Amino acid sequence: MVNSSPDQLPLKFTTGRKTDIRAQFAALCWRIKDGKVQVCLVTSRTRKRWIIPKGWPMHKQTPADAAAQEAYEEAGVSGQISNQSLGIYTYVKPLKEGTAPAVAIVYPMHVTKVHAKWPEKAQRRRKWFSPKKAAKRLEEPELRRIVARFTPPDPPPKQ
Repeated sequence: MVNSSPDQLPLKFTTGRKTDIRAQFAALCWRIKDGKVQVCLVTSRTRKRWIIPKGWPMHKQTPADAAAQEAYEEAGVSGQISNQSLGIYTYVKPLKEGTAPAVAIVYPMHVTKVHAKWPEKAQRRRKWFSPKKAAKRLEEPELRRIVARFTPPDPPPKQ
């Protein structure tokens, strides 16, 4: 499910105040279907708006590995995640007590398996879109740009 390498280490953020910036790791899940690129969006649990899977740093996991784990839990997809990020976006994270500024680092994941069952299936919808259509459904301007401009990496040469 995960394609981590030694060039990326687990990342830990230490914060002491509730006003500190929060960091999350996100997966831009993509596939090729009928010769066209599709990206996967899921609905958020509370407001039901379209988002990409993302979550908090995980103990002893690289940022890309954490993003891949969130892709499975939230969208029910798995595949090959890249350690090279596509970019970052900022947003306001709703918390139990108010909100906090947050930044999400986005990692591309080539989806090789779409699961029929996954941990958050009952709480979310999953849908595939072209990158341009997906971007139009997202709220965060920086994330919209990342998704709209996404093109998959060139496939490795055949040997």
